[in-house]
Amino acid sequence: MAGAPLRRRLLLPLALLAAAAAASCAAAAKAPRLSPNYYRRSCPRVERIVSDVIAAKQRANPSTAAGTLRLFFHDCFVNGCDASVLVSPLSSDASPERAAEINLSLPGDAFDAVDRAKAALEAACPGVVSCADILALAARDLVGILGGPRFPVALGRRDARRSDARDVEGNLPRTNMSARAMARLFASKGITPREMVALAGAHTVGFSHCGEFAHRIYGYRGAGGHDPRLNPEFALALQRSCAGYRSDPTVSIFNDIVTPRDFDEAYYKNLPRGLGLLASDAALWEYPPTRVFAERYAGNRTAFFEDFAAAMQRLGAVGVKTGRQGVVRRRCDALD
Repeated sequence: MAGAPLRRRLLLPLALLAAAAAASCAAAAKAPRLSPNYYRRSCPRVERIVSDVIAAKQRANPSTAAGTLRLFFHDCFVNGCDASVLVSPLSSDASPERAAEINLSLPGDAFDAVDRAKAALEAACPGVVSCADILALAARDLVGILGGPRFPVALGRRDARRSDARDVEGNLPRTNMSARAMARLFASKGITPREMVALAGAHTVGFSHCGEFAHRIYGYRGAGGHDPRLNPEFALALQRSCAGYRSDPTVSIFNDIVTPRDFDEAYYKNLPRGLGLLASDAALWEYPPTRVFAERYAGNRTAFFEDFAAAMQRLGAVGVKTGRQGVVRRRCDALD
């Protein structure tokens, strides 16, 4: 029949596509999965080692906790949780993520905490534990140290083979973003609005540099010369405290002025009172789809802790590399 050769020609590509799809599914099924027991045999004391190092670092430098949480977030949102943000510009001819403008304010104590934990693990279990897993464990442990929830962390992440500052642009939220725009960005990472608001609760600890919210307190058109969403007394205090921020860009303010060193729900309680430091904080209260969760957490610490723990686990799974997709780097600040 004249049509038979044509049908065979059409069916052949379909068969090849089906075979390729089957092979892809088989490869995915064989790909290593994250597991809380990943290092059970290869490095059984991994969590204890990280915990001891991180606790000592937090005692010596109380800003470590908030900085490490921010470091974890910045890592996971750019090409996944693969420790690419840890690569030092001094260790590479290229410009790694850490050199991007938005990452320049990441605190050195957070990087040092991970480096110290890595050194301890290399002494105990050489070449076994990834920097990406260390960062995930450190973030979890530091939340607990500050009084927040403790939760299991699935392990088995591999480290990135590359780090490029150009990948950062458009992948991290800015302090002046609307809640709608932030929700779109988080959705692109597989994170829901509920999880986004829960993760924002990390602002209950740590600080922000004045330059990140100066547009809210100086030269603002309207009564008082500041963002009307700010409590007037709070705005005046911020104007006084940040007066010299242009000459000294390190001047900073606690994100939560009520209980700045405690991991609690005060961040959410501050929002309706005009005490949200960043414009992106205030935006969560103004946008109905996110306000409903902020209201819930403000009145229910248990709900906040449960949702924060779940959101951190979701965040820690964003774009992870496993098996041959990555490597276990010898040092966290270098690619080799």
